[in-house]
Amino acid sequence: MLKTGLVVYPGFQPLGLSVGTVFEYANGLDAPIYDFCLVSEGGGLVRSSQGFSVTTAPIYEQRFDTLVVLGDNESAPQSERLLSHLRDAPKLCRRVAATCTGSFLLAEAGLLDGRRATTHWYFAKSLQERHPTIVVEEDRIFVVDGQIWTSAGMSAGLDLALALVEKDLGSAAAKAVARKLVIYHRRGGGQSQFSALLDFDAKSDRVQTALDFAKSNLKQQLSVEALADAARLSPRQFSRVFREETGESPAKAIERLRVEAARLMIETTSHPIDVVARETGFGDRERMRQSFLRTFGQPPQAIRRASPRAELF
Repeated sequence: MLKTGLVVYPGFQPLGLSVGTVFEYANGLDAPIYDFCLVSEGGGLVRSSQGFSVTTAPIYEQRFDTLVVLGDNESAPQSERLLSHLRDAPKLCRRVAATCTGSFLLAEAGLLDGRRATTHWYFAKSLQERHPTIVVEEDRIFVVDGQIWTSAGMSAGLDLALALVEKDLGSAAAKAVARKLVIYHRRGGGQSQFSALLDFDAKSDRVQTALDFAKSNLKQQLSVEALADAARLSPRQFSRVFREETGESPAKAIERLRVEAARLMIETTSHPIDVVARETGFGDRERMRQSFLRTFGQPPQAIRRASPRAELF
C-alpha cells in the first residue's frame, strides 16, 4: 500500500479535498493500492475556509509515500512547526506535492529553491517575488521537478493527482479514474491555465455560436463572411458586434483559438509540427511559429520539449 497524505491547515480551500477522490477511485479499479488520510500539524479538527471542519491525524505520526499539501484562498503564512515537518518530508517520502497556494508552504520550507514550480495564476507573481530562487512557471497546469510536484489552482489539483496515478499505475488506470470523475481527459502539465474561449467572454448567443463554429472548424479558412453566416449577421454587423463583445477582431480571435488548439496537440500527441499546423488551420509551420512567438514568446518546438511526455516518462 502506498501511504498518501493530504496536508490541511486552518483556512484550507475545501475544493482541494477532491484530490482524495482520485486516489479513492484508483483503489476501486483492482486491488487497493493507496492508503489515504488527512493530516495536519497537530491532528484533530481543522476548519476550512467555508466554515466546516475535517478530522485529521497528526502529520508527525505518519510515514508517507506521497504527501500532498493543499492550498488556501490567501497564501497565508503557516506555523514554523508545520514548515519543519514539510522541510523533512523529501527525506521520508518518495514524492512531495502541492496544489494551488500549497506551493507557498513548500517554498517557505525551502523545498522549491532552485526548482521549477507553479501555483494558481493569481498568486504566481507573488510567489516569484517572495522566493526569487524559484523558477515559477505561471502558465502551467502542473510542474514536475524531481520528487517535487506542484499544480495550479482549483481543478488543476485533479490533473496533478491523475498524473500521480498515471505514474504509479499507467495511463489506462488514470483514464479510467478520469472517466469515473466525468473528466474528459487529464490535461498535460504543460497546458496553459488559460482558455481563449473563456477570455473572449461573448455576451450574445450569436457571437458564442460563431466562436463555437470556429473552434469546431479550425482547419477551414474561417473568413469573416463564414463566421458572420454562422452568427446569422451581415459581415459588417458581425465584425462590429464581435469587437464590442470580445475586444478583439475576428481574425485575432481565430489566431488565439488556433494557437490554443495547436499547443494542446503539441503537448499531448506525437504529431509532426507540419501536421499540427495543417490540422489547426495555420497551413504551414512558419505561420504557426510566428503566432506562437507572438502568443507564448517561444516556438512550438520549445513547448514540445517541455511537454508532460518529457516530464512523466
